[in-house]
Amino acid sequence: MQPTVRVQAEDFDAAEETRRLTEGDRSIGAVVAFTGLCRDDGGTLAALELEHYPGMAEAEITRIAKLAVERFGLLGLTAIHRHGKIATGENIVLVIAASSHRQAAFDGANFVMDYLKTSAPFWKKEHGKDGSAGDWVAAKTTDDTAKDKWR
Repeated sequence: MQPTVRVQAEDFDAAEETRRLTEGDRSIGAVVAFTGLCRDDGGTLAALELEHYPGMAEAEITRIAKLAVERFGLLGLTAIHRHGKIATGENIVLVIAASSHRQAAFDGANFVMDYLKTSAPFWKKEHGKDGSAGDWVAAKTTDDTAKDKWR
């Protein structure tokens, strides 16, 4: 099973992506979808600017997705990550994992997100409501800790 992986500037429709993933496959008994949104931390953020390393980002997400499919026996997996300037409240990332049973779908989606946060080459810059462009967001040790639980 080849996972669907896309890195794109355009928004996505989680319901439509779920329909595409599951259409015609009656062996799927569970679907877990995670949508990450751009949040306004503390009321000062207007947008995040996400940059990526083209080609390398897709390859790394595909590598992670294939690991999840193999490790959890997933029947389907979609991973979409946006780039560009994304306003608060807008979608950033979508991971949909499909399996025969719920636990594999939950674990697969969680695994992909934990690895995506730490391994995929994306960089985030904050843009304030006051028009300022902040610093690039530093990596968090909590993200590394979350990834380490899968070892």
